[in-house]
Amino acid sequence: MVEVTKAAPHEQERARRAMLLTALYIAQEQRGWLSPQAVARVAQRFGMTPGQVYATASFYTLFKLAPQGRYRIQVCDGLSCYLVGGAEPVVAQVSAALKLRSGETTPDGRFTLEVVECLASCGSAPALRVNDELYEHMTPEKIDELLERLRIS
Repeated sequence: MVEVTKAAPHEQERARRAMLLTALYIAQEQRGWLSPQAVARVAQRFGMTPGQVYATASFYTLFKLAPQGRYRIQVCDGLSCYLVGGAEPVVAQVSAALKLRSGETTPDGRFTLEVVECLASCGSAPALRVNDELYEHMTPEKIDELLERLRIS
């Protein structure tokens, strides 16, 4: 079990939670998502229940709790993207181009589409992220170009 010593109890708990996020990230890197077995292993290591670990993992859009496509496209639906009129048209364009809805993966396993609340790119909305790369100031033309590059790569 992971232990944090020589700190006040509330600081120990904070440090343990921070280490939990790192452990979840490492577990996800092994298979591309957090399987129930991976969640159980992390829970055991931290002396937590799988439910506690799952609650943490499900809070963050960074963590994947189901198999994902090679390209995980996250479209921002936060307030800033919404105010520039970008959130809904971006989702509609990506959905139509890939023939899938949010939460779905293409049959070939190439693309997964997600609508997320915020990508922390409020000053450059509308934005979307593919895997770990952020794309800002998205226009219909930029979206088409990006999807074409991903299709041929």
